[in-house]
Amino acid sequence: MHASLYNSIQRNSRRAFLSGAGCSLGLTALGSLLADDSQVTDRTGTQAAPVANDLIHAIPRAKRVIFLFQSGAPSQIELFDHKPELVKRRGEDLPESIRRGQRLTNMTAGQDKFPVVPSMYKFAQHGQSGATVSELLPHIGSMSDDICFIKSLYTEAINHDPAVTFLTTGAQLAGRPSLGSWLSYGLGSENKDLPAFVVMLSRGTGRPNDQPLYDRLWGSGFLPSQHQGVKLRGGGDPVLYLSNPPGIDSSLRRGMLDDQAALNRIQLERVGDPEIETRIKQYELAYRMQTSVPELADVSNETAHTFDLYGPDSRKPGTFAANCLLARRLAERGVRFIQLFHMGWDQHTNLPAQIPNQARDIDQPCAALIRDLKQRGLLEDTLVVWSGEFGRTVYCQGNLSATNYGRDHHPRCFTIWMAGGGIRGGMTHGETDDYSYNIARDPVHVHDLNATILHCLGIDHHRLTFKFQGRHYRLTDVHGELIRPVLA
Repeated sequence: MHASLYNSIQRNSRRAFLSGAGCSLGLTALGSLLADDSQVTDRTGTQAAPVANDLIHAIPRAKRVIFLFQSGAPSQIELFDHKPELVKRRGEDLPESIRRGQRLTNMTAGQDKFPVVPSMYKFAQHGQSGATVSELLPHIGSMSDDICFIKSLYTEAINHDPAVTFLTTGAQLAGRPSLGSWLSYGLGSENKDLPAFVVMLSRGTGRPNDQPLYDRLWGSGFLPSQHQGVKLRGGGDPVLYLSNPPGIDSSLRRGMLDDQAALNRIQLERVGDPEIETRIKQYELAYRMQTSVPELADVSNETAHTFDLYGPDSRKPGTFAANCLLARRLAERGVRFIQLFHMGWDQHTNLPAQIPNQARDIDQPCAALIRDLKQRGLLEDTLVVWSGEFGRTVYCQGNLSATNYGRDHHPRCFTIWMAGGGIRGGMTHGETDDYSYNIARDPVHVHDLNATILHCLGIDHHRLTFKFQGRHYRLTDVHGELIRPVLA
């Protein structure tokens, strides 16, 4: 194709795209990113980018989300889903009437027996709500009146990578936008000097060499790339290449970016590729982050009381506790979606040796985050979500002994919890059978969870869409119902 004809087609296609009625969502999100001035400030006094208020379909109770993702699948039987009757059935083969021919992973498909194994940990009721929580999580238990436990979540994937991908993007196959990217696209940022979507990773002590995580889990998929998550690191520069190279000062860097932006705008005019506009804005954000991110990561002004609240690990960069403290600082600064991934929950074997320290990693920091947000007046408009990708089986993987056991993957039911903006605290929703194997009451699908998260931010999940390859896509595909009983 002749170059001039091709460029003309590209320009016309872009104009048609931007002028189409179905693109008002993209225009609004783009407008919020390109605006130079703002009428609002965040809680630190930093000038904030405007919010796309015309995308609000309901009264929003939350302005931002902190998603505490527990990678590897925490065992609901050890942590939240108390099944005391299992003690009597220890070692018995799981009845076929309960298993119902469920597909198995390769780890247990060859077993002749599926011996039932109860949790070896004690449970207690907490707070006025009487929520039952394991002795492994006493701090979370102490905050149960602020928490909504959902014990009936289920998913469609039985192995880690598709299950994590499904929960974070709404699809088992890679390539779809993540939840944080959808929120960045739909609502924009509250702070023009920080990304709308920030990710932090930590490695647990339960199983340090656990399942890997991939950057695509916080990727933007087919959405414009400025909506992908920005990963903060626990050591060195919080963001790669944040510091200027030796010999480059701020004024020289500013001049280089101005020249580069001018060249990019020439190319944008020639080919009409929206990703060029994205790249210009990303460079500008990166320049502003050279000031905003070091200030964010500098926790020297936090009090000793705050560090004590989050626990001793909060002084160690890169730990889950330190990341929880940074999550609160990000929430204060108006970051829209903050996602913490904590690895190490994949207890196929040696569960009694692994899960206590893994639970210790997250117990005090999670409770501290809720308490800290609450005392600062942030919990009422910050939605906190705690979840893994699926649950664990009631039957033992491998050999069952008096002191040792493990559990395989279980997608049919698992427990998560939510707190804060738009969610009723002090309640438990859903119930499993006596084996914590099937859902007995109020099933909640992953799409229902994502629909409810969007609703708390004022978004109708049916209407947050993006046209790609001839189809209007959304986070919840063609599914998803609100979990109405848990809404405040």
